[in-house]
Amino acid sequence: MVEPIVVLNVALLLMALLGMAGYAYLDAPEYGMSATKWAAISFFVPIFGFFAYIFERDERTSDPDNDPEEMFVDGAFKIHKSRADDVPWVSDSESADGEQDETDETD
Repeated sequence: MVEPIVVLNVALLLMALLGMAGYAYLDAPEYGMSATKWAAISFFVPIFGFFAYIFERDERTSDPDNDPEEMFVDGAFKIHKSRADDVPWVSDSESADGEQDETDETD
């Protein structure tokens, strides 16, 4: 005879897998993803499949703080705004008034 604790553990694991698969099935269409594919992955690849769905879903959502149009400064190269002060060349006219980079000094 099978111990009741084993049956309880298996039942809880199956309920958890069904819950994750059900969540992926209901949530995936809102992000333009295949509901049956992600529900099957969430069920047949325990834990990892559900987290793969969550990470893939997050990649499909747009973050207004990271808008690609606002992320880079103008110029010949795409330079992130946070690193724009680190480069010797500047694309805006206010800094192009003849300033020389500190590393270009000659002895």
